[in-house]
Amino acid sequence: MWRLTNRETRIAAQALILIAALATIAAMKLAGDLVAPVALGLVVGVVLAPFVNRLGRLGVPRAVSASVALFLAVVLLLLFISALGPVMSGLMEEIPKIQSEIRDWVDEIVRMVRGAEALGREIEETIAEGGDEAVKAAVPTLIDALWMAPNFAAQALIFAGTLFFFVLTADEIYKFIPTRAAALRDADRAVSHYFVTVTFINACLGLGTFGVMTLIGLPNAMLWGGAAFILNFVLYLGPVMMMAALLVGGAMHFTGAMVVVPLVGFLCLNMIEAQFVTPSLVGQRLHLNPLLVFLAILFGLWLWGPVGGIVSLPILVWVLVFSGHKTEASEEPAPDPLPDAV
Repeated sequence: MWRLTNRETRIAAQALILIAALATIAAMKLAGDLVAPVALGLVVGVVLAPFVNRLGRLGVPRAVSASVALFLAVVLLLLFISALGPVMSGLMEEIPKIQSEIRDWVDEIVRMVRGAEALGREIEETIAEGGDEAVKAAVPTLIDALWMAPNFAAQALIFAGTLFFFVLTADEIYKFIPTRAAALRDADRAVSHYFVTVTFINACLGLGTFGVMTLIGLPNAMLWGGAAFILNFVLYLGPVMMMAALLVGGAMHFTGAMVVVPLVGFLCLNMIEAQFVTPSLVGQRLHLNPLLVFLAILFGLWLWGPVGGIVSLPILVWVLVFSGHKTEASEEPAPDPLPDAV
């Protein structure tokens, strides 16, 4: 009877692991409408874990703590969506202006390049004809909104249910693996600290961007501040997108050297945040490889879109801490056991 050698057994096992990983990724991609809100609910539940644990130590029943956590999460999400509304409205108002500015740039390039009149007219006609369609396509129609509403409601219900029942039964879940319960709690604390700290830093960056753009005189300063706050959650990619947008905005509203002043102003704020504020508040507790962070964000965006970009870093932090990545938070003593869920 033919038997595999140890080396062949290891190769076969590694091949099976690779196949299983690829199949899991494909399943997560295909089931994004289901898995993405579940992942978001788990991440929010982990972020709120220290708050819920503190309520538990005060004697608050677990069911009440879970209800309070769900209410707090819903309120924060509604406030975030309400704040995002003016930002998106302002962005939609800027699209025709950007289209006109691009058309002017094309005209200037055509004048500089000899023999490019035909190509210039073709590009110009494409922008003129397709620009309005692009703007219209960016604004969902009533039918699109009605089609998306049930899907959004279902995902919101999945998110709420996952968050509530995870917070309600977290202790029971951890009891299934008592040998790793301390590591699970360390990971929860690290994610909560990371997300809360980064949110505070991004809010300060947004306020700083709003103040700088107001002083410069760039229109829609609130729009730029909100965009800086939101985009900075997507490390590396977000600030680059913000700087590119500010360069276009400066070219639209200023002339001469003032064109780059909005970009330079934001770049200074971003350098202060990235080089001093974030390392002092986050880096001392958790050291992440920049390449790993960049790839995690790209993978999250590809997998689940904006939701994936939001949850990718908290999940990465959780996995690293759970697997033994040392942080200041993981060296803190574990909290006292919480009372059983009601």
